[in-house]
Formats: sequence, structure tokens, C-alpha cells
Amino acid sequence: MNPVRASMFYIYVLRSKRSRKLYTGFASDLRKRLTEHRDSKSPYTSSRGPYELIYYEACMNRNDAAAREKYLKTGTGKRYLKNRNKRFLALTG
Repeated sequence: MNPVRASMFYIYVLRSKRSRKLYTGFASDLRKRLTEHRDSKSPYTSSRGPYELIYYEACMNRNDAAAREKYLKTGTGKRYLKNRNKRFLALTG
């Protein structure tokens, strides 16, 4: 069984280099979506950038990715991300 699939969905977390605030989203093409954020083609992030990718996960289907994104936006999910990225976030301020 090949664990790498062509049709994965990605949950990602960006951090604004200016405000240090986090943005969580999901996409089927992570590289394309990150390019859209970088090029200010996303309405929410266009005026808050530049952003850096600090975390991502892969899911096998859209429903799982949407549920995971929703969880990561909750208080418990934000604590999970903070703990998961504690060393990175401490190093980068």
C-alpha cells in the first residue's frame, strides 16, 4: 500500500510576520493556496501579511480536513498548536 496519495487535503497554519497572529485554513493544493496568500489573493489575509507557514497536516478526505480545521480554531485546538510548535515559536519570537 502506498501511503502517499495524489488527492490529499491539507490543514495549514500561517503566522503574520507583522502582527504574529495565526490564520488556519485547509486546501487540496497547499502550494497553490500558499501562493494565493503570498500574492494577496485571499481577502482575509491580503491586508495582514506577509505570512509564514508554521504548521500543516495532511488528511485523506475533505470532511476530515474541514473538521480538523474547525477543531484547530477552537480554544483547545489553539492550545494544541501552541504546544506542538512551542520550540519553533520560542525561537522565532
